[in-house]
Amino acid sequence: MVELEGVNKHFGALHVLKDINLTVRKGEVLVVIGPSGSGKSTLCRAINRLETIDTGTIAIDGQKLPEEGRALARLRADVGMVFQSFNLFAHKTVLDNVTLGPRKARGTPKKAAADQARALLDRVGVANQANKMPAQLSGGQQQRVAIARALAMQPKVMLFDEPTSALDPEMVNEVLDAMVALAREGMTMIVVTHEMGFARKAADRVVFMADGQIVEEAPPEEFFTAPKSDRARDFLSKILPH
Repeated sequence: MVELEGVNKHFGALHVLKDINLTVRKGEVLVVIGPSGSGKSTLCRAINRLETIDTGTIAIDGQKLPEEGRALARLRADVGMVFQSFNLFAHKTVLDNVTLGPRKARGTPKKAAADQARALLDRVGVANQANKMPAQLSGGQQQRVAIARALAMQPKVMLFDEPTSALDPEMVNEVLDAMVALAREGMTMIVVTHEMGFARKAADRVVFMADGQIVEEAPPEEFFTAPKSDRARDFLSKILPH
């Protein structure tokens, strides 16, 4: 579903992605972890070309990412993205936030878009918030609306860039629960996160990045119990309870 070959990215003199090769199968949940500054978010943002890359190729469902223009917009519509900040339109209701993409980009009729939006809001557990403005919602509720909004475009793959890092601790689980449910339904997902519990529970594969490189990848149980690299062992020793 997603294929990266020889991907490199520099920010000035800083080499943030170094020869990244990665394949994500359809229906797979890939969790990307690693220390701050390891290139995780840049990798995530490169997959739908929010960040351009210097060399290499990225393909979604067999199609290479175009440079720009309409072809890129079309391919982007197949890739849902959920960020740290919710980026909801503050002046529109929750329902309008979720229907906007399908109506504008896919030409979905108003009634059909609204019906689909209500079903998605129900799926992420905020059906009763449809007529509220984003400011009336908690952070956890807003982030679940953001997930519904991304799903409304019927993407082939969902990217999550640290979706819980801006939330109060008590709201983290409600967002992770919505993501776990999505994973169990077979959505292809690439998740950059610090939530190791989520990685253990929902990931098919964990990719550990450090210094712009993929240091190792393994099924979660294997990675968390027997990491192969010193870098991963060091990282886990700092974040996991002893």
